[in-house]
Amino acid sequence: MASWRNAISRSLAGAAVALAMLLAPSTPALAQEAAGSAGQTGAGRTDYVLAVSWQPGFCETRPDRKECVSQTADRFDATNLSLHGLWPLRKSYCGVAAEMRSQDRTGNWLDLPKLGLTDDTAARLLVAMPGVQSGLDRHQWLRSGTCQGGTVDDYFAAQLRMLDELNRSAVGTLFRGRIGSELDETSIKQAFDQSFGAGAGDRVRMRCQTVAGRSVITGLTIGLTGDVSGKTGLASLIQAAGPTEFKCARGIADAAGRG
Repeated sequence: MASWRNAISRSLAGAAVALAMLLAPSTPALAQEAAGSAGQTGAGRTDYVLAVSWQPGFCETRPDRKECVSQTADRFDATNLSLHGLWPLRKSYCGVAAEMRSQDRTGNWLDLPKLGLTDDTAARLLVAMPGVQSGLDRHQWLRSGTCQGGTVDDYFAAQLRMLDELNRSAVGTLFRGRIGSELDETSIKQAFDQSFGAGAGDRVRMRCQTVAGRSVITGLTIGLTGDVSGKTGLASLIQAAGPTEFKCARGIADAAGRG
């Protein structure tokens, strides 16, 4: 009888392990989707990433892009963080036909269909997201906006609210006040904590690239969890996300113009 019970127990245990493996998320797949963005290394789960650019630094690495050729020292994105996108971490191209996905992945985004934005949102986006000149808005909508519900106007209007809040915060003040100078992990995290609560800086990752021997800041990715489609403030969305590695410890908040 005892051996019969032991056999049953072993069988049930094996089935439980198999079921757990079946239901567990695919780690390599999630790692690929989250590459280069804010992930999580502890308690909490990051569902979205708000990606913002420091456009002068980005343009050091992509000088031939339309938005970089046209950049001037008095343009909004020369002295403010600009919009790159809002990404759900675990899904993309929701309901998008395979042909359209293939077209998007060529990188020729101006060949994609124009978006049906209201005049007000389109005008604001052209300022806040200089990549619109290269069709970045069309790419972001296909890859990420289609997975978030609501209209295309809702998708970008929510990001514009977040970007405004970020640029009004101590983070925006820090970048504007240190143009041409080096920023480090400590100062950026402190600015996030000051504006969005203790630990907010632990939900941020900085992107840098070496250009002519200088480490220039190209942008930030900020982990978020919650209702990103509504009017929930950044503090609540950031605090609900999981922590991540900062990655780039220091870099220059470059000024507009080459070199």
